Amino acid sequence: MASATGIPETHSARQGRGEDEPLLGRAGDASQQEDQGLQFNFFIGTAVIAQVGIWILAATIWASVFVQPLSLFSAHPLLNSAGILLTTQAILLLQPTHTPKQKKQGTNIHAALNLTSILTLIAALVVIEYNKISHSGAHFQSPHAIFGLITYILFFLQAIIGIAQYYTPGLFGSTARAKSIYKYHRMSGYVILVMSLVTIAAATQTGFNKNVLHIQLWAVVVASVITLIGVLPRIKKQKLGL
Repeated sequence: MASATGIPETHSARQGRGEDEPLLGRAGDASQQEDQGLQFNFFIGTAVIAQVGIWILAATIWASVFVQPLSLFSAHPLLNSAGILLTTQAILLLQPTHTPKQKKQGTNIHAALNLTSILTLIAALVVIEYNKISHSGAHFQSPHAIFGLITYILFFLQAIIGIAQYYTPGLFGSTARAKSIYKYHRMSGYVILVMSLVTIAAATQTGFNKNVLHIQLWAVVVASVITLIGVLPRIKKQKLGL
């Protein structure tokens, strides 16, 4: 097919229309092909790097927990890391979508993954609060606890607003108005992911980790950086209004 200039369009040029240019790379580098299933989105472009980072992070936490005698508190790091793992997968799944069909299918699964993530995070919060109350421990005093509380709140707000935007747009006055703030939902999602990783890093400085789990700060930082190196370049500039 020829363009308005009479020069034939290449496949990548056609892909570059609309919401198909990633933050880093060429148009189409991080886009789901029309004949591909959603499962390929977990590995398109730099997603492989993100998968390596987030699975290393999860494995580091899980290994540190399981080599110690298990207790009720053990569920807190296990559930939190599982929740962030699921959230990362939800982001990676939806990022490459660009056709209406892909977006609809991707959003439904994105919502399901994030809902499961929220449930695991709620369970993790309940566990730590029960543990604090039963041992008369101090609440929300360490940087990890403060960052964690803020991140929990942002996660819950993000989920509520995201579901309302997509499934009940009338709450915003109209579908067009709900869509107009999608970009803010996307932006805040990346901010929350970063905050989640910072919260995990802060957890390495708690007394329990230093005395029992022994998760190294450098290991969390390296895995987090690898994860972000995989996630951030796949951001579609047009989807953020850039």
